[in-house]
Amino acid sequence: MSKSVSESVKNPYIPNLAEIIKIKSETPDTSTFRIKISNGSEFKFQPGQFIELTVFGYGEAPISISGGTTSKDSFEITVRKMGEVTSALFRLQEGKKVGIRGPFGHGWPLDVMKRKNVLLIGGGIGLAPLRPLIQEILRNRKDFERVILMYGARTPKDILFKDEFPLWSKKMEVYRTVDKGEPGWDETVGVVTVLFDEFEVYPEETIAVQCGPPIMMYFVTKKLKELGFPDENIYVSLERRMECGMGICGRCSIGGIYVCKDGPVFSYSTIKGLLERAI
Repeated sequence: MSKSVSESVKNPYIPNLAEIIKIKSETPDTSTFRIKISNGSEFKFQPGQFIELTVFGYGEAPISISGGTTSKDSFEITVRKMGEVTSALFRLQEGKKVGIRGPFGHGWPLDVMKRKNVLLIGGGIGLAPLRPLIQEILRNRKDFERVILMYGARTPKDILFKDEFPLWSKKMEVYRTVDKGEPGWDETVGVVTVLFDEFEVYPEETIAVQCGPPIMMYFVTKKLKELGFPDENIYVSLERRMECGMGICGRCSIGGIYVCKDGPVFSYSTIKGLLERAI
């Protein structure tokens, strides 16, 4: 009988050997990597959790899981090329080995969302941690009421998961915007908060979840509060602040809360007054 990664790896400091089995380019600087655990162990995770990825010879980085909830032995991460570790990852080809620790952290509150309206708000690569949640909601669509996705990117070329939007649009409402339009772009232009003008929302009956640049989440949360959302109906992912994944290095500490251990997903009622410090 196969064991889960957490059962087969007793020492959380030691990476589990894994293989890159597929690479898909999403934007000029972002790709999705499908990864399989090499020893055949199952890899179970909850939408919103993250892993620590080791590129041997270059180091380790925390990366949110972007897909694969129905697979027993593989999962996906969507990575933007922006540092030494991620640049080294982009030089690897399919079939190459990497190290995996995790999954870590607390994910999105699916149980809270059931039988409620769900408002998903993503900015840039912040759509990646939301994608497993979207996949899970659409697989169990009858368990949720109205579902709305708001997504903002820098330009049309920077939109993630372009080929998935037509399918998503069949099962939920989708609103997109870009900071800078291009010829052929006929959707909204502006910051993601302008999309609130496109529809009416019922705060008491809606759970809002968001992930994106900290400054985006600050202004989105401010808008949600103006609309009347209760603190307990707002959830944010602070995944960009993480480092070691186990609360040891202290880099992700915000007012005594450790993002990697206590999050990365938080109810606004938990971090109210601390979100500004995360920017």
